[in-house]
Amino acid sequence: MVHITYKDQEKDFEKGTSYYEIAKAFQCSKAIAVQIGNEVISLDTKVTNDGSIEFLDVTTLSGYKIYQAALKFLFLVAVKEVYPDSEVNFLHSVPKGILSEIEVDENLTSEDISKIKGIMAHMVEEKLKFQKYNLEVKDAYNYLKEKKLDEKASNIQSLSNEVVTMYRLKNELNYFYNIMPYDTSVMTAFELVFLGRNRVVLVCPNVVSGSNIPEYVHYENIVSNFMSTKLWLKRMGVSYLAQMNELVSSSNIGKFIESNEISFQNDIRDACDKIVSMRDVKLILIAGPSSSGKTTTMKRLSIFLRSKGFDPVGLSTDDFFVNREDTPKCENGEFDYECLQAIDLELFNKTLQNLLNGKKVEVPEYDFVNGKKKFTGKMIQLKENSLVLIEGLHCLNDDLIPYIDVKYKFKIYLSPFIPLNIDRHNYISTLDLRLIRRIVRDNRTRGKTVSQTISEWQVVRSGEEKYIFPYIYQADMIINTALAYEVGILKVYVVPLLHSVGIDSPYYNEARRLIQSLEVFFPIPSEFVPKESVLREFIGNLCSY
Repeated sequence: MVHITYKDQEKDFEKGTSYYEIAKAFQCSKAIAVQIGNEVISLDTKVTNDGSIEFLDVTTLSGYKIYQAALKFLFLVAVKEVYPDSEVNFLHSVPKGILSEIEVDENLTSEDISKIKGIMAHMVEEKLKFQKYNLEVKDAYNYLKEKKLDEKASNIQSLSNEVVTMYRLKNELNYFYNIMPYDTSVMTAFELVFLGRNRVVLVCPNVVSGSNIPEYVHYENIVSNFMSTKLWLKRMGVSYLAQMNELVSSSNIGKFIESNEISFQNDIRDACDKIVSMRDVKLILIAGPSSSGKTTTMKRLSIFLRSKGFDPVGLSTDDFFVNREDTPKCENGEFDYECLQAIDLELFNKTLQNLLNGKKVEVPEYDFVNGKKKFTGKMIQLKENSLVLIEGLHCLNDDLIPYIDVKYKFKIYLSPFIPLNIDRHNYISTLDLRLIRRIVRDNRTRGKTVSQTISEWQVVRSGEEKYIFPYIYQADMIINTALAYEVGILKVYVVPLLHSVGIDSPYYNEARRLIQSLEVFFPIPSEFVPKESVLREFIGNLCSY
């Protein structure tokens, strides 16, 4: 017998009992996985030793990732039942959902999507088991090649493990880079949002929404921007990671990086041309979530505006943070760096007003290591041809600068929607990409460990949900700051940092999940990255402009 403690309950079980049965004994019907120490394992694992455990549901970060993977699997199987010859592509994450596209020789309707949802609901009621198969890499490779999933097969070859864990749901055997729940009975909360053009957004509960399904708000400008970037990648012949890895191994990655950087510069040029055409604009407000590349994008845009005869003056709301001890706190007592009140609004607006009135003003610089504003004698003054560029988290929110009419403002929303898919069913999410960027930058410039950055991440995410995403619709333009090649570069920097997270850390599992997600990416030397690239904002050696 083994003695198991869960929260304030204790029970004895026979050795070899599955954690699924143990979850039932503790009446944890919504359990998706089990955490022992800092390791997350599937519920079909058999108990062997005494210990304390924690059951994870969709409201935990690890549980949410597993739920997402299982929801994709459920959707894929349901689509195949209705359209056996179809292909399902999971393109990317969008705010509060997963953007998918069904390849089939007909235009689907809302009724078709309702039918698919009905089949998914029926599979949930049937409590179908996610059958686990541990296959040798060679066998998994041959199976995927036989199924004409060539890009998946190529990725399998890059794994260091000798065994690949795949799952079967009904007649579909697949690989989603994650463990699965024990069965479909926990997948009770989801929604399908039909966008037309055979595109469907999968929505499920998350860490922020709790057990509730969040309301999906469609941002057509985000989807359109992502799809245009994906079309560019297709024209370049690099739709999947396997093709990117081939460029690396054949020493052709440098040319691709150069093309990618030029494409990004073209987006900045388009923004410049649009601003120039709007004669009333005096303020260019650049917003975006953490690690979206706001600072570099503002500097690049300044260069293009200067070439048009303007005198761009840049401000960052981060430099106007209140001192750390004065920062508002969240309900849990942690500092809330994401709220609008974390900015010294009085100083910021007074500085901006004096600038617009033609006065010479001294602007602060924020010391992130010590958490204090510093005045170092940096003076700026506007000229007749000046435009003020402001970058920061809250730049889409008119409460940041309430006294200036909207006709004088041009708002740009940035986010890294990386268009490169790992394979047709897996991608690097915007959240993971931004977290990886932030880990590298915080360690280099803000003196933070990986654990510190990950521990702050959910507060950052909660702030974005409250303070950024509700204002996306106000953006006059959206710029995708992701570079298709960047994960290979970031891997070189972030993997050693992630390995530094010890097994006794509560963030060990998240660090290992990120390491695993990066395993199939070939590393790319940073020597290929131009010094003016937005990526330099995170890895360093950015040109001074």
